[in-house]
Amino acid sequence: MQVVLRAFFIGRAAAQALYEQVGNVVGETLATLGRWDAQQREVLRQQIQEILERAAQEEQQITQSKPLVKGQKPLDLQTTIDELRAEMARLRTELKRYRQQN
Repeated sequence: MQVVLRAFFIGRAAAQALYEQVGNVVGETLATLGRWDAQQREVLRQQIQEILERAAQEEQQITQSKPLVKGQKPLDLQTTIDELRAEMARLRTELKRYRQQN
């Protein structure tokens, strides 16, 4: 009887020790994942910040290098897009003609 009781307490102690070890491993794993996630978010934030800064610098260079002549209106974005589309259509037509010739 005493052997059975002792085996019960040994098994119970072993189960508790194993439970604590599993808890520690899971806790450490979650902490590591949390740190990794935070690092990745910081890297992403820095990259986005760098991209925005570059875009702002390029925009500033363009706006400073092309001052408006007195009486000149700023470029209309829709007009520019329409002109680019028309140019693409002309190029497609020329390419089609070239392919038909060959």
